[in-house]
Amino acid sequence: MENLDETDITILRILQNDSKKTAKEIANILNLTPSPVYERIRRLEKQGFIKKYVAILDKKLIDRSVTTICQVSMRYHNEAFIEKFEEQIQNLKEVQECYHMAGQVDFILKINTKDLESYHNFVKYKLSKIENIGVLNSTFVLKDIKHTSAFYI
Repeated sequence: MENLDETDITILRILQNDSKKTAKEIANILNLTPSPVYERIRRLEKQGFIKKYVAILDKKLIDRSVTTICQVSMRYHNEAFIEKFEEQIQNLKEVQECYHMAGQVDFILKINTKDLESYHNFVKYKLSKIENIGVLNSTFVLKDIKHTSAFYI
């Protein structure tokens, strides 16, 4: 963040809110010309501040309305088992997010499925096939209160 000035930070805020904004539109907001704004965006991309541009889909419209937070505890905690779990979880398309944790559980997964039956099948036929899982604890989201992909900067 030390390399960023206030204009860079404002550009990042704008793009986090709406990544479809063009350099010209951002330049108008900032009272600048498009060329330097375009160059700043390219630099922010090159430096890795902007990883990618995505569309955030409505989970109800794509029939993935059940969100489950699944806590996973491993039986054994050696490097090989942890790496194997991390590799295998990458192949499970239902898993939207996976975090390696410190504390009472080893991993937390965010999973979106069509319904409870789909989640049951996911656990039964996919997740349970991963070696070394000791305990799974699933909790189901009743209501999305806040959901954002934007960082506070």
